Amino acid sequence: MTTIAVTGHLDLTEGTVPLVRAALDALLGPYAADGRLVGVSCVAKGADTLFAEAVLALGGRLVVVTPSRDYRRNTVEAEHGASYDRLVEAAGEVVVLPYETAGRQAYEAANAVLVERADRLVAVWDGAPPTGRGGGTADAVVAARAARIPVDVVWPGGAARRG
Repeated sequence: MTTIAVTGHLDLTEGTVPLVRAALDALLGPYAADGRLVGVSCVAKGADTLFAEAVLALGGRLVVVTPSRDYRRNTVEAEHGASYDRLVEAAGEVVVLPYETAGRQAYEAANAVLVERADRLVAVWDGAPPTGRGGGTADAVVAARAARIPVDVVWPGGAARRG
């Protein structure tokens, strides 16, 4: 069994989505060949959701990490709600962290769970350094590398972020 966690940007452009999904399918495919792929994701919009969908499409088992008790109600945006709910329902395990509200501490703790559970980390990441706010994509990459967890960076040619 190979457990692969994901971290990645929320703000992928519309044109980036199919590029990232194809790259994730190619990357995860060999791990799914034996039917023992486990994917760990917070299923936030963007990269986390694309990864979770790829894991399930390849026949893998999904583990969802929810940063706080209020995450669905107060953080998941309306346009992402149906996808979020569908993925949580499809998950083989849902880990809800013991924080009442989403915020820096909850996101840092969620990143720690991703790294603790992972044999590998997939980072849908443009390479930008940590922002200093904690709990972001670059922070998860730094933590994984410090823990000597292999990191596979996915940022296909032509990929971009909104804004």
